[in-house]
Formats: sequence, C-alpha cells, structure tokens
Amino acid sequence: MKVPFACFDRANVSSRPALDAAYQRVIDSQWFILGREVEGFERDFAAFCGAKYCVGVANGLDAIQLLLVASEVGPGAEVIVAANTYIATWLGVSHAGARPIPVEPDAATFNLDPGRIADKITSRTRAIFGTHLYGRAGACVEIDAIGHEHNLPVFWDAAHAHGATVEGQPICRFGNASAFSFYPTKNLGCLGDGGAVVTNDSALADKVRRLRNYGCHRRYENECLGYNSRLDELQASFLRVKLPELVNLNAKRATAAGAYKDGLSAVPGIVLPEVVDGHVWHLFVIRHPERDDLRQHLLKHGIQTDIHYPTPPHLQPAYSGLGFRIGDFPISEKIHREVLSLPMHPFLSQDEIAHVCATVKTFCI
Repeated sequence: MKVPFACFDRANVSSRPALDAAYQRVIDSQWFILGREVEGFERDFAAFCGAKYCVGVANGLDAIQLLLVASEVGPGAEVIVAANTYIATWLGVSHAGARPIPVEPDAATFNLDPGRIADKITSRTRAIFGTHLYGRAGACVEIDAIGHEHNLPVFWDAAHAHGATVEGQPICRFGNASAFSFYPTKNLGCLGDGGAVVTNDSALADKVRRLRNYGCHRRYENECLGYNSRLDELQASFLRVKLPELVNLNAKRATAAGAYKDGLSAVPGIVLPEVVDGHVWHLFVIRHPERDDLRQHLLKHGIQTDIHYPTPPHLQPAYSGLGFRIGDFPISEKIHREVLSLPMHPFLSQDEIAHVCATVKTFCI
C-alpha cells in the first residue's frame, strides 16, 4: 500500500464543480486584483476567526513582514521569536528591518515557552512573535500577559492553525494580530500562494491595506513606501469555496490524529504529540532518536513522510551573520533532529493509518 503525505486529488474532487464555477466567475468579471472576491473572502475569514478585520496579501511571509512594518517595528528593533519555528517567521522580522531574538520552545508542545521570554526582553524589544506550530495553539493567555506587563504587542504566525482555538476561543482573539498563509498544503489552502493579516485593530488593518498596494488607498496617491503584495481575485474565489468546509475537514484531521494516537501508543522510542482541545492537526509530528532510519523504513513500505523542519533557523546559512553555533539552542536542535511528520490530511483512510502504524511498529519493536 502506498500512502502519500498529501493528497490534492482527493482534496479537490468533491469541490471541483464549485472551484470551476469560481474560476469562471472571476474570468467573466474581468476584474482580477482587489475586487469583490477578495472583499468577500476578507469579510468571511474575519468572521470565521472571530475578528473584525482581515487583509488579504500575497503570502504568509508578506503577512508577517507587513504587520510588523505597519506596527513600526523596524531597524534597531528586536523581536522575540521561537527558535524552532519555520524560517519564514524569522524572515518576516528580518525583512521588516528588525532582529529576530530566538527563544527555546516547550519540548512537549513545540511552541514558544512563555517561561523563557522575560529573560530575552531588552530595551530594544518591540514585539513578541509566537508560532502556532503544527496546528496546536501557542500559550496565548500566558504570552498576552507577558506582552501586557512589558507593554509589547504580541503577534502570531498562524500559518498552521486555521480554525485552532484556546479555551474555546478562536486564536485571533488573542494577541494584536495574526499572520496566515494559504499555501496549498495548509488546512485552508488555495491553488497557489496567498496570505492574510487578521486583527481587531482598525488602524493596523488600514496600514496593512495601504502597504500591500504600493502604499495607497486611492490609485496613484501613494501615502507611504508600500509594497506589491495582494491576494488575487482568483485565489480568493477558491478560498471562498473551501472556507465553509474547514470545520468539517479539521474534524476529519482530528479523527485521523486520534487513530494515530491509538495505533502508536506505547511504541518504544516514539514520542507522540499531545492531544489538546482546539488542536487542528495541520501536521502529525512524532519524534524518534533514529528519525532518518525510520523515515527510510517507511519509504520502503510506500509511506511518504516529511520533516518539519530539518535545520533550525539559527543554524541556516542565511542567519550565519547572527553568530549562533550548534549547542546554542539545545532543545530546538534536538527537536529538529528527531521530528518526523507522518501523512496527515482529511482524506486518510483507516487502512492507510493502520498501515503507517504497523510499519512504524516493525521498525521500533
């Protein structure tokens, strides 16, 4: 049996007629940038997130950068980030002109450890930028309290967390703003690149709208040094098709995660992710000290996996100028050596999950 890591053919088959209709609607409109589709998606996604404002942009990285620029976090500033997040979080900080200050995660949750943040706050710190990694919400309540205590805005990279909740509340009700990606593999993904900034701050939303469109609200009247970063009409129309299905698809992911937990419980050497309310299971990430050998074993049996992520940002060549070395962030480095993402999408069959679990067991037992 072959088990793909992602499965776009299954994902789009049921919604194909609606996607075709959306495509035709945009083609017939002859309006392709910042039109009714983007406006409609922004309104609907803001409501889904329990927030007042959504501003569609070109991708998740731009969402991070633009919300920081709009918040006047730039050159000379420091921004607290997770040491083990995807490099996009760091790049958004860097492209805004600020310096990422990494903080180790909680090894059990993979998310930024609030107990380690205060020690990294200096007179130059201008924001805290957490990540809801793998679909599990970060420590929003605790980190909001830290931000309030130190008069710092709190932002979240929510690229993995469409629909995630904390204590029954949507994640966008915490912090000052959230940055989303709609890359095709996300829980809510378009058929290309896309992103958004979601916030309850009207001034911040207004600034991001200007920045995404050459620094203007009105054509040819450029109020600031802006960018070209707009969610296009076609991708917005596809997202409008997929958004109403997101809750149901997230529930299917949770069912698959439960089956993995049952099938892999008490397997020697395997560390399973914790199950908590509000987790939307963008990825199902296990840990094993012989991760690379386990991955090859699974591949030989037709099972595709991935590693999120092989190398932490502080050890990437792009950040060699910051002077970090192996051993500076041991928790993150151990996580990156051991994590393995098993196939996870809403269309996994029980037979496929059983095959993955049985194959993992043959390696470990």
